[in-house]
Amino acid sequence: MCSQYKNCLRTALNNQASLNNKQHETSFLSKQVVVVSIDLKWDVDFSSKVISGFATLTVERKQDEAQHLILDARDLSIKAVRDEETGQVLQYTLGDPHPNFGSEFKIILPSDTKKKYKVQIEYEVSPKSSALQWLDPEQTAGKKHPYLFSQCQAIHCRSLVPCQDTPAVKATYTAEVKAPSELVVLMSALRDGHKEEGNGTVFRFRQPVPMPSYLIAIAVGALESREVGPRTLVWSEKEFVDKAAFEFSETETMLKTAEELCGDYVWSQYDLLILPPSFPYGGMENPCLTFVTPTLLAGDRSLADVVAHEISHSWTGNLVTNKQWEHFWLNEGFTMFVERKIAGRMHGEATRNFSAIGGWKDLRDCIRTRDDGKDPLTCLIPDLTGVDPDDAFSTVPYEKGHTFLWYLETLVGGPSKFEPFLKAYLDKFKYQSIDSDIFRNFLFEFFADKKSVFDVVEWDAWWKTPGMPPIKPEFDNSLAVACTELCQRWVKWDVATDCPFKSTDLDTLSANQVREFLALLLEEDPPLSVQKLEKMDDLYSMSERNNAEIKFRWIRLGLKAHWRDQVDTAVKFVTEQGRMKFVRPIYRDLYNWPEMRNHAIATYETNKNSMMHVAAYVVAKDLHLRK
Repeated sequence: MCSQYKNCLRTALNNQASLNNKQHETSFLSKQVVVVSIDLKWDVDFSSKVISGFATLTVERKQDEAQHLILDARDLSIKAVRDEETGQVLQYTLGDPHPNFGSEFKIILPSDTKKKYKVQIEYEVSPKSSALQWLDPEQTAGKKHPYLFSQCQAIHCRSLVPCQDTPAVKATYTAEVKAPSELVVLMSALRDGHKEEGNGTVFRFRQPVPMPSYLIAIAVGALESREVGPRTLVWSEKEFVDKAAFEFSETETMLKTAEELCGDYVWSQYDLLILPPSFPYGGMENPCLTFVTPTLLAGDRSLADVVAHEISHSWTGNLVTNKQWEHFWLNEGFTMFVERKIAGRMHGEATRNFSAIGGWKDLRDCIRTRDDGKDPLTCLIPDLTGVDPDDAFSTVPYEKGHTFLWYLETLVGGPSKFEPFLKAYLDKFKYQSIDSDIFRNFLFEFFADKKSVFDVVEWDAWWKTPGMPPIKPEFDNSLAVACTELCQRWVKWDVATDCPFKSTDLDTLSANQVREFLALLLEEDPPLSVQKLEKMDDLYSMSERNNAEIKFRWIRLGLKAHWRDQVDTAVKFVTEQGRMKFVRPIYRDLYNWPEMRNHAIATYETNKNSMMHVAAYVVAKDLHLRK
């Protein structure tokens, strides 16, 4: 994940209305009071759309004189705070709430000299929690039961759990969750049994591997599973479970390939949950339970590379984590790099290169939408002081980060030299949170005999300069040639002459090559004419294709050409699913078409309440409805 980000070190341990400098924050984390484990006991009430219960935090005093435990909270109703072991009521204060960052939740610790405490917090989660989406039965595939799911990255966990909501702090957790008996509860942890209790069922979970708060996840619904590997179940509503089992049948092969590259898989179980369409990302790498969008169900496994991405996060992000959200490229750039290496090993090195070509194109498109490369948030390491994490999310840390690692690999002599570094890096920093300087220092240490090689690297140009990377690698374009040639034939065709195309033109192209063909057409200026698009649809039946990536690009081609027949299709696409990768560009295209601007805004206003918080928030920004 998939997948908007952020300086959480600042936003996690201090009231964001009064940001402190980074030196103070780092000192605070290392010397004060840190959460090391979380025990949750929840009751899920669909009638009131509330989760209530307890969070018991095991905390360690890192500095003898520390008197306060500082947590983050947003839209939480705190009922009581106690020392669990003694029962002593602990005094606390909640700071003034900031609209994006919530409140500083300061708890006064007992005045003894103990190093470790268990602080029990009784609380209730608001129905408007930005971490949760509550679906009524009619919004689900089965139409009979309600559904609940979470999305905590980057700083939304504070609206679900009072916690130190920063990737710099890692903790284990357990949970007991009570839900209606006809529903199943899943979490980002190992399942530890369940039992009937009163009018519901209590499900137990344990996560023994320390992880940052943004990886806490829950889903509750009428769920079924199918086994697709020795350590993988696929979960979804019954209407999609068999399709999902087919689509993700290669998961174990991907896991084994990732282990060859990255080392042992430490999380034991790797399950997949196909969520309802409003899920805003392609995937989210919650440990033991990856969340994925149903837009991946293409019927031919052509979009399963998203699962390879989330599997890669098991090491790059979940095991070795960016310490602050400025360094998010350490999560996502590395993950794109590993994902494409998995593809290369499974399908050939040309496939890895072909995917990288598409990524470069996506990056270029993203940069254009952000002040044409002048936006400081397009730096690989942006300054996120006071920035809402969701405002900073883009393709940049993914693709610019991937390109940087590809460049470094080329410098040191290729995969045979760089892959041992990758495995050593992941082993060295597993269970830790690090920043870019730590990465660079280890790079120099590992390649001590090649240190002069890095003298040519313009670190500030890569890390601190907005826009496209300073260097574009040489990619093998053998799989892209056919796409480029067909694209140029359509661009150069004079519609006054006979049509030179055939309905069989795409028969020899894979789904990913068709996707690339359309992506190339999207880069043309002026865009392809409506007349050409109508002919293309007649020959290739583009409007009938179910692959979401192909459909997305086809719709955008129509909108850029101001093809009115595509408007209803575009509106249907952005309202039937909420994946931000698709929804945001289409809303922007509609907004940039003056005659459709009001239609875009009206569509959003009608449907925003059915979108998850993060998607509704960023689309409102895209439509200039909020600053």
